[in-house]
Amino acid sequence: MTSSRERLLALDVFRGMTVAAMLLVNNPGNWDAIYPPLAHAAWHGWTPTDLIFPFFLFIVGVTTHLSREARRARGDDEGAITRQVLRRATLIVLCGLLLHAFPFTPITQFTEIRIPGVLQRIGAAYLFGALLTQRTTVTQQVGILAALLFGYWFAMTLLPVPGQAGSGALWLDQPGKTLAAWVDRALLDGHLWRQSRTWDPEGVLSTLPAIGTVMLGVFTGRWLGAERPLHERLSGLFAAGALATMAGLMWNWSFPINKALWTSSYVLFTGGVAATVLAVILWITDAQGITRWARFFVIYGTNPLAAFVGSGMMARAVGSLVLVEYGGARISLQEALYRGLFAGWLEPRNASLAYAVCFVLVWFAILAILHRRGLVLRV
Repeated sequence: MTSSRERLLALDVFRGMTVAAMLLVNNPGNWDAIYPPLAHAAWHGWTPTDLIFPFFLFIVGVTTHLSREARRARGDDEGAITRQVLRRATLIVLCGLLLHAFPFTPITQFTEIRIPGVLQRIGAAYLFGALLTQRTTVTQQVGILAALLFGYWFAMTLLPVPGQAGSGALWLDQPGKTLAAWVDRALLDGHLWRQSRTWDPEGVLSTLPAIGTVMLGVFTGRWLGAERPLHERLSGLFAAGALATMAGLMWNWSFPINKALWTSSYVLFTGGVAATVLAVILWITDAQGITRWARFFVIYGTNPLAAFVGSGMMARAVGSLVLVEYGGARISLQEALYRGLFAGWLEPRNASLAYAVCFVLVWFAILAILHRRGLVLRV
């Protein structure tokens, strides 16, 4: 058997890997010079980068179940648990909106900020994933998950998009013409992703299947918290991960794996891969007792919100707010660091990657200081 603390160590490692990977792919030295695995798939399909966001939602689901059961064991009533979920979800969404508003533009420009976003989706998916699994049975939860995934599939492939003939945009490289894009414009026109303006990769409709990713994590947390020998839990997790991955790949034939749309096949595929990766980490840290290698990721994993919000603000500051004189021109601090430290002696993609790695290491140093002082940004 393993203790809750040991299981949480593995979760911190998994979460830390996810957060560190997020910082790596979000902060290249030059967006025009990155290795393909460090970029999102252009439309259908996936790359390792497309696993990062669902991995984080999966972890949210796992910790939601374990935290909820721990509170119940302490004697907390269901009302108190619900209020905590509502408070956490609200604060996560507010953190996302504040990050989008940084560096806090004049109030007149707040009417134009992007409303959807990564933290906003995490907050919304956590809220509904937690509430939908709080007082329902496992059978009911499986039914809810099936309704979300199949309902989204039917809506995206069968419902006509107003003002368009059919739903062929799903199969072509036309993200602005899908039903999800139409819903985004109908509800949030003027507040969407700046690079498109006509749709949002964290939009309204595609957040529904993202709730399913959280629910898969809740199922995993329930399995890990069961009173079974460790080898049984690991075997079950490996098997479930393999089956979900295969199911997602098969569903891809009729509903393509697509991160921007968070398709139902993408939910099953990424959930399966997440379960498999978590099982590997549990086998290493719990079954084999090999933990010394994990410290780097534990430090990232115990303070993920600080890493996300802080790194986002830092990236925006050095990328556009802080300007310096370099080579006779006034450029951003980020561009000056990239040129001065890496671009002069490395091939462009290697220089871009080196900058991203240094960004990750800088944030490791910051988080290590916070870790030593016991400072964790919680919601």
